Amino acid sequence: MRRFWALFFLAWPIVAIAWSWAAPSYGWWFYRPAQSPLGQEIDNLFYLILVIVTTVFIGTNLALFYVLWKFSDDGSPRKGSFSHGSHILEMVWTVTPAGVLLFISLYQMDVWARFRMTKNFDKEAVAQPLAEITARQFEWRIRYPAPGRKFQNKAEIEEWLKRPSRDDVYTVNELHCPANKPVLIHLRSEDVLHSFFIPDLRVKQDAVPGLVIPVWFEASKADHYDLICAELCGWGHYKMKGRISAESDADFQTYKRELAAKQAFDGVPAKTETKKEGEGQ
Repeated sequence: MRRFWALFFLAWPIVAIAWSWAAPSYGWWFYRPAQSPLGQEIDNLFYLILVIVTTVFIGTNLALFYVLWKFSDDGSPRKGSFSHGSHILEMVWTVTPAGVLLFISLYQMDVWARFRMTKNFDKEAVAQPLAEITARQFEWRIRYPAPGRKFQNKAEIEEWLKRPSRDDVYTVNELHCPANKPVLIHLRSEDVLHSFFIPDLRVKQDAVPGLVIPVWFEASKADHYDLICAELCGWGHYKMKGRISAESDADFQTYKRELAAKQAFDGVPAKTETKKEGEGQ
């Protein structure tokens, strides 16, 4: 029993590592690989941090096992030793983690800048925003510019954000966008904090009341992606779910035209030719 605890504390890290190693084969990992170029870079950062954390985890547990095994009580008399510490060791375990954190912070700066700094956004996406999305308890309200509308400058975009046009197109919880093309949306919140989250694209941005926040993303292929709220926003938070439909640019333009026609339909069917006299009798 004197070395039981050394083996006990060694067994659990081995179980944890084996479990984590087997997890992807059982689907206990990311839902699926990132479906956007930026998302792939974010995944690379994640795996880099995973390797660093796993290395530290293995090293610390091996050190723990060594200490427990070597200095376990075997019943023989032993004189204790006292130490005031080691300045060298203190420097090592202070400087090394600081260096690792500094490396990570510098390594991820390019990815962070591309995602968060508007000056690095795709110029075409900034010049022609896809939509404005307003989060509210408990849905995503989406407003597209009128089909065929082209903004001429930044001032026109700002005016559009302040004063919606009567020709704008509206929908709820379903955002369509072109695939293989960077697009930009302007994010608002009507009431409380929400979080615009597309897991498959690795895109997440808080919607803050009083702010209009630009968010860009790019879907690598035509598909459907979940849009969820990642901020606890009230009792209906669990049902605040939408869908991103990435499609060809032609299909997207067709969708907008059909949505505009449906929105403008007044419920009165188009006139048909008057039946000829005696027809159908």
